[in-house]
Amino acid sequence: MPDFALEREAPSAPVAGIDEVGRGPLAGPVIAAAVILDADRLPAAIAGAIDDSKKLTAAKRETLAAWIEANAIMALGQASVDEIDRFNILQASLLAMTRAATALPTAPAFALVDGNQLPKLACPARAVVGGDGLSLSIAAASIVAKVARDRLMTELDRRYPGYGWAHNAGYGTVEHRSALLHLGATPEHRRSFSPISQHYLLSD
Repeated sequence: MPDFALEREAPSAPVAGIDEVGRGPLAGPVIAAAVILDADRLPAAIAGAIDDSKKLTAAKRETLAAWIEANAIMALGQASVDEIDRFNILQASLLAMTRAATALPTAPAFALVDGNQLPKLACPARAVVGGDGLSLSIAAASIVAKVARDRLMTELDRRYPGYGWAHNAGYGTVEHRSALLHLGATPEHRRSFSPISQHYLLSD
């Protein structure tokens, strides 16, 4: 379970945790979040519930995201489908992280970033592989980023019905791939990703 050990090891405070979601889907943007938690004001029940977003149910993520949004310092950033196709998914993910950190209303003195590469930041930072399972700040960022992206994909599902984005979040499920074959691709599909890049599925 994540805790505050890495935050306490940081050379200066406040410390922001940064994470992103949406590297793997065939459609939709990549979204990052930056979160600064106050250890002195974090209820034990909330601290004990925060974890890597992938390990939590959708209902638990929604509950925790609501608390984080109301009580923590946080911001979101995203990189569009066009930017993913232009720069590649890694660079787009780093760009989304930079935007999230830049948007924080309080500038962090240090950042903990999930993964093995650092985005461009205005403060010193540490890359932490598996950080969403180690750092409470990164785990909190993973939760709000996941909830924000799921909400967006649900909105896009209403605009482009038939692909199942409200429940598959744009990932390449059997349902989604079947819809690609029958309906073609939308402007929200990543043209640089297979199978979109390998077929004639663009229907601008």
